[in-house]
Amino acid sequence: MIITLDGPAGAGKSSAARALARRLGWCYIDTGAMYRAVALVALERGIPLDDAARLAAVAGSIAIAFADGRVLVDGRDVSAEIRTERITLATRPVADAPAVRDVMKRVQRRMAEGADVVTEGRDQGSVVFPHAEVKVFLTASADERARRRHREEEARGSGATLEQVLESQARRDAGDRTRPVGRLEPAADAVLVDTDALSREQVVDRLVELIEARRAAAGA
Repeated sequence: MIITLDGPAGAGKSSAARALARRLGWCYIDTGAMYRAVALVALERGIPLDDAARLAAVAGSIAIAFADGRVLVDGRDVSAEIRTERITLATRPVADAPAVRDVMKRVQRRMAEGADVVTEGRDQGSVVFPHAEVKVFLTASADERARRRHREEEARGSGATLEQVLESQARRDAGDRTRPVGRLEPAADAVLVDTDALSREQVVDRLVELIEARRAAAGA
């Protein structure tokens, strides 16, 4: 079975996806980390971020894997490296390249073959796995998402104010909704889950309920 979790930054999809995969013992695919990994390797190899063909070649040539909460590229742990500001800035042009997204779509589908999978991103239910058994679009108010991101920034020692986080979030939301490929939008048959008043455990409980309901319907 495949469950897709899409939604804007700060809606809680990454933490919920990891927690759900742990609870169920399923495979977890962090698609954002995959694009970050491609950006990291491209920078290391001196590949211009506007060279879509070479970026796509990188995406198709490296082996990305997830193990025990770590992100591995050709067996190398890049979990910390891909979360730096340098890679964050480099990832958008990589993820916006249609040729890269086409390669990554195929890679993600191969990862999910024959497995029970929790996968999260922006276009997992709408584009990559249109036939997923359970599709969820996690959302939350702009203020709540900004507060969550601000707490994360504070924990990392950032001096960004809540107002700055809100402004940055608004720009990112606008960009994600208007991307030429992989834009942020719920699949037509996705279940919308508002996480504003829910803890991570409550979100996971809701997701488990959706999976159990789908299984029950399939067995009816």
